Amino acid sequence: MSSGPVGNESGARLAERARQVVPGGVNSGQRSVPGLTDLVVTGTDGARFRTADGREYTDFHSAFGPPLLGHNDPDVARATAEAGATLGHMGVGVTEGEIVLAEQLAELIPSIEKVLLTSTGSEATFHALRVSRAATGRRLVVKFQGCYHGWHDAVSLNVISAPEKVGGHDPISTGILPEVLEATLVLPFNDSEAVRRAFAEHGSDIAAVIVEPVPHNVGALLPYQEFLTTLREETTKAGSVLIFDEVITGFRHDIGGWQKISGVTPDLTTLGKAIANGAPVGAIGGRADLMDLFSTRPGAPAFFAGTYNGHPSVVAAALATLRKLREEPVHEHVFRLGERVRTELTGLYERLGVPAVVTGYGSVFVSYFMPGEAPRTYVDLLNNDASLFVGYRRKLLDHGLFELPLNLKRSHISYAHTDADVDRLVEGTEAAVKAVLADGGARDLENTSTMGGATR
Repeated sequence: MSSGPVGNESGARLAERARQVVPGGVNSGQRSVPGLTDLVVTGTDGARFRTADGREYTDFHSAFGPPLLGHNDPDVARATAEAGATLGHMGVGVTEGEIVLAEQLAELIPSIEKVLLTSTGSEATFHALRVSRAATGRRLVVKFQGCYHGWHDAVSLNVISAPEKVGGHDPISTGILPEVLEATLVLPFNDSEAVRRAFAEHGSDIAAVIVEPVPHNVGALLPYQEFLTTLREETTKAGSVLIFDEVITGFRHDIGGWQKISGVTPDLTTLGKAIANGAPVGAIGGRADLMDLFSTRPGAPAFFAGTYNGHPSVVAAALATLRKLREEPVHEHVFRLGERVRTELTGLYERLGVPAVVTGYGSVFVSYFMPGEAPRTYVDLLNNDASLFVGYRRKLLDHGLFELPLNLKRSHISYAHTDADVDRLVEGTEAAVKAVLADGGARDLENTSTMGGATR
């Protein structure tokens, strides 16, 4: 039996050990990436990470977005260590840190009157749908093609779908009861008329509409203001609950979330990721009358529990993160670098004569290899050249640069990134794109488009 990590083993050997005891060798389905199956991470620091094979990469993937401040931010690490040294997790009562964090979330996020902590964003969206059904007594929920809201059955469908799957139910997993899928209506993102039609036909049975204000799980589809306004108007008129899933957009785009940017206030908001710079925390908050339906209030009907909810070390990480976001020019820095990346990559593709659209918001960027304007719907994304998208990201590895080589995945700037990092990214991207064009594009695309196509 192994007693712990071994410091001199190769990535291939360690990865093989993992596959012997962990299905596929990884603990999340998005981590087994073609071409990176022997990737074993041994250290992180700021904007970089190191591997068991002695390679160092500048990290623009950033763990799908949580470390807005950068890996191992010293202030967050210090606060976490101090909390762990003085306060263990009791699983009963409440700590002062939990109270302060709830007060700050209610102060910062327009929709939040009361809030509950979870351990993940998926748990938060699960509870948001449950309490919406409890409040309305209704059956149906509405989600949008290209939006991802976690692993639970009601929303595990229609994220990255093949063309022939768009317009019908496209579950991302088997094992989901057909009647659960049938209770979810899937609509096209940014299509206000489709929303109006759905409410005209089903409004009296729609418990909730859940939406990523910016569907970042397919890169970056920026919303039309009129679309978000339509969601607010139709749910209000029908007595349905409007849920903004701000697990990604919350704090990364604005300390008040996308709802502050747009001026559209939902009934419930789910949070995660950047709330604690990568510590495992999520939150659900919103109108007091809805939040008071949870069983944390004795006698209330919607069960809510979690042994690790409000763990002192995680709460300390969140408080330290929020303090830094409020007191330091974090957003100013990442927005400036993000704009540099988008502008300079746009110019690069123009010089190379490569049809491409570089889009995103603030610290998020993504290059779609397709002609025309920035995509606004999932159908637009079907024009993306997946071979070039995945291929150039694989070539970036040769230059010590890491963007996740999976189709449609976004990239991120953190507070730890510098102008020099952007310089290297632009230079490396030029070399990588030229190399993949010379090779004719990536040929092995199996398992590079995830989150769709399960057969039930």
